[in-house]
Parts: sequence; structure tokens; C-alpha cells
Amino acid sequence: ASRVPVMVYNVPGRTGTKISPATIAELAKHPNIKAVKEACGSVDQVSEILGLCDIEVLSGDDSLTVPMMAVGAKGVVSVCSNVIPREISDCVRSALKGDFAAARRAHLAWFDLGKSLFVESNPIPVKTLLGELGLIEKELRLPLEYGQPATVNIVKDLIAKYRLRP
Repeated sequence: ASRVPVMVYNVPGRTGTKISPATIAELAKHPNIKAVKEACGSVDQVSEILGLCDIEVLSGDDSLTVPMMAVGAKGVVSVCSNVIPREISDCVRSALKGDFAAARRAHLAWFDLGKSLFVESNPIPVKTLLGELGLIEKELRLPLEYGQPATVNIVKDLIAKYRLRP
């Protein structure tokens, strides 16, 4: 019943179920359903969706952005962009222009960051990283808690490895 554009979130890690490509294609027939955040971890899923309809697909997995864009996704709903917005934007722009050599370089340069920001449930690791950089308070709203000690150590290693600064 929405009168505004809608993005379907297909995030089985949060919901416990995956929306099938056929169901997404059926939903895409509605004039207000404009896009899908595809976080199934599958380039095949994106290929199937785009073979069935012309809905705009956005990667919901930072680490799969470039592979998904190679088969037709238009961008990413990114966790990493909270930390490295320019780099993610440049990567997506390169892929949209068809410069997959540049997109691949960016993807590989930041791949570990994207994977590491999911060592605990999102958004805990990225908020922990932002807290360690001093960009946000080190206290999260319940039911979330600041990262576990192992996550804090991973985040500190990422800050050093990528020379991240506020």
C-alpha cells in the first residue's frame, strides 16, 4: 500500500529465509518496488533475478559488490562505506563505467575490511571500528553491545593495516 519507492531487503542472515528470484520478479511488477538489496551471498541469485526482470539490484554484501556488478547489479548498500566512503564510491563508479580492472583493484584492496566487518552481527563491528576511531561513542543502544574483545582486537588490526583515520 506504499506510495513511495520501495527497496526489498533480501537478507536471509537476518530473516532466516531467502526470497526466491521468482518471488522478487513477481514483486518487481508492482510500480513502487524499484530495487532489491541482495544479501544472499550469491552471484547466481543476482543472475537469476536479472534474467527474470529488470528490477535494480544492489549488493547487500560488500565483498560481493564487484562480482554482482559484473552481472548487472547497480551498486551496493554498503557497511564499508561508513568507514571508507570515497573508496567504495570510486569502486562502484569504476564498475558502472565498465572499468572492471579499476573496480577489481579497489575490491581486492579493501576485501579484508569488508569480510572483517561481519565477525559479529552487523552493525556491531562497524560501530566498534567507528568507536575506536573516536567518531562515535563506544556505547551502543540496546540490544546491541560494543564489540567483544576479539572484535575490538580485529578492529584495531584493521585500523593499523588500512591506516584508517577519523
